[in-house]
Amino acid sequence: MFRTRGENLRSVYILLFLTIAFFLLEYQDVQKYARLFSFERNAVADGEIWRVFTYQFTQAGQGLFVFPRPLVLFFTLLLLYLMGSALEEEWGTWNFLAFFSASTVGSAVAAAALGIPLLGSYFVNFSLLFVYASTFPQQTFYLFGALPVRIRWIAYVAALVLITGVFAGGRSNIAALAGAAASYAFFLSQRVRVIVIHDAEASEDDMPDGTAIRNAARFVAIKRALNTANTVEIDRLIAQCERDKVSGVNICPPPDYKPEHIDGYCIRCEGFAECSARFLSMKRPPATPPEGAVTESTT
Repeated sequence: MFRTRGENLRSVYILLFLTIAFFLLEYQDVQKYARLFSFERNAVADGEIWRVFTYQFTQAGQGLFVFPRPLVLFFTLLLLYLMGSALEEEWGTWNFLAFFSASTVGSAVAAAALGIPLLGSYFVNFSLLFVYASTFPQQTFYLFGALPVRIRWIAYVAALVLITGVFAGGRSNIAALAGAAASYAFFLSQRVRVIVIHDAEASEDDMPDGTAIRNAARFVAIKRALNTANTVEIDRLIAQCERDKVSGVNICPPPDYKPEHIDGYCIRCEGFAECSARFLSMKRPPATPPEGAVTESTT
């Protein structure tokens, strides 16, 4: 996806730590926290540069619904860990931090132009959601633990809500949209740069690893299908893997199939489809007879 992936230094854990630390500060004195860490154009002009970044570390409920701060903190940490860690693994730490900064500064610049203060964690969350959905469009989330929804449809709904808020007159929504647009422009600029290199007949090492992206999304679906013993989903994944097989690829023996390994070597292997089809067939629960069917017994 990116021209240079870079090393994953796990900076997402620092962001998680900062989110928790600022939450503890906010919980002690909300008004004092807002005075010190919210983004205000005049305060930044007076030298309080930290406000450009600290405004996003608040867990107050926003919009039409106000939720308890600990609940908002939980979902913020969950979103940041799931999506942030996946993007940092795919891009590398410096690319991920550049994306994160583009979102943060983009919202701050828009707020400065509009003359409004900023305080809220949802600004960068929109950016994470939109770019994650573009990177892993086939990823499925189970809402309330039961309703499967593709991540791209969640992103479409979030974009609709954000744009509706802009037209409804919410100037903070304009700032959120500006940050999301800035970070998405950074994301697209990296993809365009890769395409230009491809036209110049660059080496294969510089090409985007699209196979790994597809396999990573498929790996998540495989684990979920096996954990839930969903035979229909398992059969669908087996059929999909069979269609994607690459002829002449050497595949690992069954004991060596470990796509969950920390270095993720399996999802970047051309034989992933072959190994996955075999692995799913081995782990597939035995078929159960339909209710009311008569089975023969032996003595």
